[in-house]
Amino acid sequence: MVQSNAANVDAYLTEAPEDRRVALAEVRQLCRDELVGFDEVMAYGMPAYERDGACEIAFASQKQHISFYLMRSDVREAFEERLAGQDMGKGCLRFRKPEHIDFDLLRDLLKATAARPGEVC
Repeated sequence: MVQSNAANVDAYLTEAPEDRRVALAEVRQLCRDELVGFDEVMAYGMPAYERDGACEIAFASQKQHISFYLMRSDVREAFEERLAGQDMGKGCLRFRKPEHIDFDLLRDLLKATAARPGEVC
């Protein structure tokens, strides 16, 4: 499921591979808990979290992994040491197996994102 046509996040989670649903639901709950004041939307076929119309966080079930998109370069730079050992693309963390998701790291990234607005890359 690279890009979904789901109308909302509930539908997205329902169509996700069964072995990933619990982990994706947990990522969603973290986002909802930490990103107070953000809007939960579907953008580019994945769940995303916007502040003032700018998408700052998203996640997706990709073919080979679960992706967590962090669109704030200032937050990525602040967490450079903790992110160093992670499988990362330019703006996303990739977790090949749901049980490998570092939920503590994600929570800290979300808290840093929510703490103040920043430029989205």
